[in-house]
Amino acid sequence: MTTTQQLYQLYLQHPAISTDTRRIGTGSLFFALKGDKFDANTFAAKAIEAGAAYAVIDNPEYQLGDKYLLVADVLTTLQDLARYHRRQLNIPVIGLTGTNGKTTTKELINAVLSQHFKTQATQGNLNNHIGVPLTILTIDASHQVAVIEMGANHQKEIELLCSIAQPSHGLITNVGKAHLEGFGGVEGVKKGKGELYDYFLESESPKVRKSDTAVFINSDDNTLIEMAGARQLHNVVYYGTNTVDDLVSGELIENSPLLTLAWTNNKTGDNYKVKTQLTGAYNLHNILAAITIGTYFKLSAEEINAGIEGYQPTNNRSQIVKTATNTLICDYYNANPSSMFVAIENIGKLDANRKVLILGDMFEMGPESAVEHTSVMQKALDTAVDERIFIGKDFVAAAQSMDHRPSTIDKNQFYVTAEDAIAGLKANPITGSTILIKGSRGMALERLVELF
Repeated sequence: MTTTQQLYQLYLQHPAISTDTRRIGTGSLFFALKGDKFDANTFAAKAIEAGAAYAVIDNPEYQLGDKYLLVADVLTTLQDLARYHRRQLNIPVIGLTGTNGKTTTKELINAVLSQHFKTQATQGNLNNHIGVPLTILTIDASHQVAVIEMGANHQKEIELLCSIAQPSHGLITNVGKAHLEGFGGVEGVKKGKGELYDYFLESESPKVRKSDTAVFINSDDNTLIEMAGARQLHNVVYYGTNTVDDLVSGELIENSPLLTLAWTNNKTGDNYKVKTQLTGAYNLHNILAAITIGTYFKLSAEEINAGIEGYQPTNNRSQIVKTATNTLICDYYNANPSSMFVAIENIGKLDANRKVLILGDMFEMGPESAVEHTSVMQKALDTAVDERIFIGKDFVAAAQSMDHRPSTIDKNQFYVTAEDAIAGLKANPITGSTILIKGSRGMALERLVELF
């Protein structure tokens, strides 16, 4: 069996990692990970033929020579290799998680810090038990800061990811209603996300001294304040809208639909203004988190503002798309009750001639699905917009449960599938409107965009 230390010496010679034979890099290390429907051990020979220097496998049947490195479990080995590599790095690693806003906040933090440092950050949303180790293994001696996003849909997952990334600094964006099925309810979500705070009570990394750590907390979020207080965290840095203890405070001064903020460095008392390419009032605290981290790492206000102003969302999260006839708010990468509520609230507050809601089903709600879809539907019905379109079997079921108010329900449109909605929108096109499109990734609502 190949040990982690032996594999690490090979990694130093071949630092590129491949897990997909369709994208093998010449001289890379191929890790034969198992999936629900495949066993990549069967592709090991193909990886070597495609140019991989070595293939890491856990089935001896596929060990065809010296280039095939046998281990007990490929996934565990990948995680152990990343954990070992992290222990060799002497740089700040910012670990962040949360129910909503993780990826946007990660991108904003990276945009700010990269104005001054050479950074490495999670690509896209590769934030799970595979993505985090792969990201850690892309950090080399030239990097000065890393920003690692950590996602989870069940308890103990953040604990595992922290053991791999070993963050020196941490941030939870918020705790809300998402992945309720996996977490076992809202309290389970709170406990699962809180594993990031737990990590800072007992840091594992010899490279991370207590005095060098910090946790960034939104002082406007009572849940996060309570979670941090229960753990008596040290070296807490606050940000928010109006608390004197905040390192940075700020407020929205424009949302039409792009956001402009006024912010203050409370340590110096200096005030600044920054325009963004983001929409959604709910992004205020995500932006303030990035400004605060930039301030904490001693970037100038000019560098911080340049990072914020230059960030252009391209990931279907709070992304504005202007067409010939409409303005689209594309926020259909994912959805849960918490993010639905703030997105609906935001469009309700926008100054627009005509406003349309297009909402798709929320996935992974478990036993709470019916209640949560009904709640989101009621929020939509209570919000002043000109047209509402609901897509998905769960929203249709919620409408049927509310049939004691047919006069309200009948004014809106319901489609069981996205295909049904596409047909309906082709027959009744929407023009001259600001349109929020939001739903879970599995609804694939991006298919609607070309209709507007």
